[in-house]
Amino acid sequence: MDQVKYTGQLMHIEDAGLRRLSQETVKKLIQHSQEAKKQAYCPYSKFRVGAALLTVDNCLFTGCNVENASYNLGVCAERNAISKAVSEGYCAFKAIAIASDLCDQFISPCGGCRQFMREFGSSWDVYLSKPDGAYTKMTVSQLLPVSFGPEDLAMKKVLDMPDVC
Repeated sequence: MDQVKYTGQLMHIEDAGLRRLSQETVKKLIQHSQEAKKQAYCPYSKFRVGAALLTVDNCLFTGCNVENASYNLGVCAERNAISKAVSEGYCAFKAIAIASDLCDQFISPCGGCRQFMREFGSSWDVYLSKPDGAYTKMTVSQLLPVSFGPEDLAMKKVLDMPDVC
């Protein structure tokens, strides 16, 4: 049985599965993303998004979208949750659940969030949900096929670059 416990401000979900999450854990992850959505600051778009991120150590981080009058300075829920985890020393993730108020389709992360998630691997799970708790599961690589990641920077390159100007 999965358990959620708090240690200070850090939340843990006890899940026995290293790779595959139990149905109970998925349900809790989606519930936490729906709770995070309630904190969204979105006075311009009125489009609330919440995310719940589970690390490989079973620590849970949530995030919501935070808009700004200078639109491009807003932060998506997914990047918010990932940044919170990274700032606490966590860089390996099992799954993220994303919630919105869309009823007729599953919420899907924007392109920037897909690339942000890809920075931390391509094989972890992404649960796209609806307000009623229904969800579909994909991996980061399914959301961002033929992606560019950190390992690409180590690949062989042409060292002699011609003058461009």
